[in-house]
Amino acid sequence: MKEDALRILLTADAVGGVWQYSLDLARGLSVQGIESIVAVLGPSPSKAQLKAASGIEGLTLVDTGLPLDWLARTRTSVRTAGEKIAKLAAGHNVDLVQLNAPALAAEARFGVPVVAVAHSCLATWWAAVKGNDIDPVYKWRSDLAGEGLRKADLVVAPSAAFAEATRLAHQLEKAPVTVHNGRSPLPLPRVAPHDFAFTAGRLWDKGKNAATLDRVAARLAIPFYAAGPERGPNGDSIELLNARPLGNLGERELARRLAAKPVFVSAAIYEPFGLAALEAANAGCPLILSDIPTFRELWEGPATFVDPMDHEGYARAVSEIIGDEPLRASLGKAAKERASRYTPEAMAQAMAGIYRKLVKSGAAAKVAA
Repeated sequence: MKEDALRILLTADAVGGVWQYSLDLARGLSVQGIESIVAVLGPSPSKAQLKAASGIEGLTLVDTGLPLDWLARTRTSVRTAGEKIAKLAAGHNVDLVQLNAPALAAEARFGVPVVAVAHSCLATWWAAVKGNDIDPVYKWRSDLAGEGLRKADLVVAPSAAFAEATRLAHQLEKAPVTVHNGRSPLPLPRVAPHDFAFTAGRLWDKGKNAATLDRVAARLAIPFYAAGPERGPNGDSIELLNARPLGNLGERELARRLAAKPVFVSAAIYEPFGLAALEAANAGCPLILSDIPTFRELWEGPATFVDPMDHEGYARAVSEIIGDEPLRASLGKAAKERASRYTPEAMAQAMAGIYRKLVKSGAAAKVAA
């Protein structure tokens, strides 16, 4: 088998960060000579998302209509989705499957190596957000994820901190391999700097802790803009009373906001990686982040850290940076320099190495048998 002849199937969804991750990975893999079949579960991609995917060489998009594991109502529906993904992979004659929803591997049989990427999971989210045992009503979801992680040939996580959290939550023999996510800098328009704070993400997700940021906004003399959905597909929602919601932003509008070099703020109490912070850092925005292991791992040095529940501490940090232009510029430059470590090229190269090693090992095992 030629190294440049690999074909893989990736699962994805169009709801959160896994979509952007999958497109960036597919784009990077095409340079590595790897063709990607991206199977979308859950809600269909928007027209803008379809357009973005169509511009990536070597990517084939399949809208499966299958349920997302975290929105599925029964274990049977997840098992059925996994089986159909396995059939889809066989139909496309792929060399390897990457499941960005590890639960799909729990009960399905794949005839090729399986890489499970743990982007997030109910068990780690619950531990961070709720701080107690998972509600028995939802425990079957966590059990499926754990089974899928254990059955995969290799497990990958986007940060070492989250890899360890995943190991503990699912009692894995060893922590997943760490491959940091990557994001290319957005093309920035020429925009004069403006004094405002900015955040982006799934505002409805309690793990993002937007409620604290809303309290921060009430204490600032400058606007605090929040991009992202306020209502999730699972029915969770948040009402922002002080921060100014912007809704979902396309890349062009997001780039226009970031080009103004606002202070980017996250109060997340649960964050396996944090693509929004990386996008802001790539634009040269100073970062004020919650003091959690993931952010410490990725941004120690360039970022200012605040206890995620300390809204007064956030307000002081934002006001200090906004009021000190040299400090603001210095922190923005440092964040941009650190962001250069986290590129799609580096991510794709690391994943390509994993794929080739697994495929080669699988081929050798078949020959030996």
